[in-house]
Amino acid sequence: MVRRPCSLRGLTDRRAPDFVRATFLEGTLLVKRRSKAATDAPWSGRLPAARAVIWAVLVAGLVGILLAWCVSGIGRWLIVADPLERASAAVVLSGYVPFRAIEAATIYREGWVPEIWITRPSNPGEEAALAQLGLSNFSGDDSTNRAILQRLAVPPGAIRTLTPGARNTAEELRLVARELRRMGGERIIIVTSKSHSRRVRATWRAVVGDVPRAIVRYAESDPFDANRWWDRTSDALAVSREVFGLMNVWAGFPVRPDQKNVATSEGR
Repeated sequence: MVRRPCSLRGLTDRRAPDFVRATFLEGTLLVKRRSKAATDAPWSGRLPAARAVIWAVLVAGLVGILLAWCVSGIGRWLIVADPLERASAAVVLSGYVPFRAIEAATIYREGWVPEIWITRPSNPGEEAALAQLGLSNFSGDDSTNRAILQRLAVPPGAIRTLTPGARNTAEELRLVARELRRMGGERIIIVTSKSHSRRVRATWRAVVGDVPRAIVRYAESDPFDANRWWDRTSDALAVSREVFGLMNVWAGFPVRPDQKNVATSEGR
């Protein structure tokens, strides 16, 4: 009897025993499954990682766009102005000479107010140093603003300097509110710079309230560029100062001026 060699055809032939054909078919299916699993395994591990990378890129792009929008718009957001109304006086806050005084003179000439008030900055450290040099009467922002107002046709009798001096915006506004209440006034026009206007409004509401009412106006001639504030050092410093100043107002003034050395009037 001649023995034929075993072949795949023979194993799957219908004439082969059932258990032989079944064993062969099960083995074939098992091999195919393992082969497919081995082929798909690398991709099944890579797909979640790829999705994570895509999501990370999308989120980073969205955050970048949002951040760019906030940065580009923060300069414009800082600028606010209330409609003009007749008031007891217009107040020239210290700093940013001569732009605030120029705006106050315009408001006076248009008949919105009968007089202009000037605040006087207080800096004990600088004043002590000037006194040692024999310059205790050295002119500051208040004297300069008075001279500007007079040059712009505001009568000397319509200009008042409020006392005492103030170290920051909050002290200036408290001083203004106290004088306004003393004379029975209901409204005051506060003239400041563009970038400072929102903080002035927020500070008035925080330290004074709604009565008496403050009308906040900014100097039209102020060169602050709200659209590209990052291009100039002065504008960038103004924005950073005002943002941190607003945070201080909203937090309840946890940061207070030093008793001996305070910032110059431009940093109020």
